Amino acid sequence: MIRFETTHGGFTVELFDKDAPLTVANFRQYVDDGFFDGTIFHRIVPGFVIQGGGLTADFSQKTTRPPVRNEAGNGLLNERGMLSMARTDSPHSATSQFFVNLKDNAFLDHRPGQHGYAVFGRVVAGLEVIDRIAAVRTGHRQGYSDAPLEDVLINSARRVSAAG
Repeated sequence: MIRFETTHGGFTVELFDKDAPLTVANFRQYVDDGFFDGTIFHRIVPGFVIQGGGLTADFSQKTTRPPVRNEAGNGLLNERGMLSMARTDSPHSATSQFFVNLKDNAFLDHRPGQHGYAVFGRVVAGLEVIDRIAAVRTGHRQGYSDAPLEDVLINSARRVSAAG
């Protein structure tokens, strides 16, 4: 479990080690390194996703480790509250950026002819915080569209026990 503390509240994520072992190991390493601390949710699309984990408050890209292999074929679906890896058009390009699905987004799922986006966790506490973040006004900022017009910072991301 990972506990995120943001400027809009906290939420907890359960990770799916068995279904997405490479992705989860990659994500946990970023958590253990403190990489997400001080990053922002830089993309908010109401009714779709909130995305973060790679940019600082001044919209600078953080230096990441090499990409992880796409595990979208694991049978998990991009449904509301599920955490997935963001990537470029290249299927095996995910590094640190992730998104939380705000609704069921079946068109992001793996299927014949489409690699999809790897689901590797789900929000188990604090979904109301995700919705609060999704309600932040957006516009063009620092060359990004769908960017929040106020900073939505990840203050910290830490491992926690299932009980805490």
